Amino acid sequence: QVRLVESGGGSVQAGGSLRLSCAAVSDYADNLRCMAWFRQTPEKGREGVAVIYVGAPTTYYADSVKGRFTISRDNAKDTVYLQMSSLKPEDTAMYYCAAGWLCAGFERYDYWGQGTQVTVSS
Repeated sequence: QVRLVESGGGSVQAGGSLRLSCAAVSDYADNLRCMAWFRQTPEKGREGVAVIYVGAPTTYYADSVKGRFTISRDNAKDTVYLQMSSLKPEDTAMYYCAAGWLCAGFERYDYWGQGTQVTVSS
């Protein structure tokens, strides 16, 4: 079992930056295949934002955030970060951290965090 604890959401003006954190609390966190960030709004539903593979320095981003968001992982802390820059009002959403044993891209995630709200004002 893996528990994901998120932090770092908040409100910011367009063009600003925020960093989200997600700590994986588990004795088996190092065995996870990948961790990711998703976001959800009532209008768009849930969409994948960024993925990082735990065992390799491989990342993947949704086209809408490429060049603006960076996902990274601190292996010693079992924590994944999402650095968000040049934020736009359309980035406003509830952001969720996810982790999985057999995940690939934005598919097949087993564990989800509680969500953290990001609000970008124009």
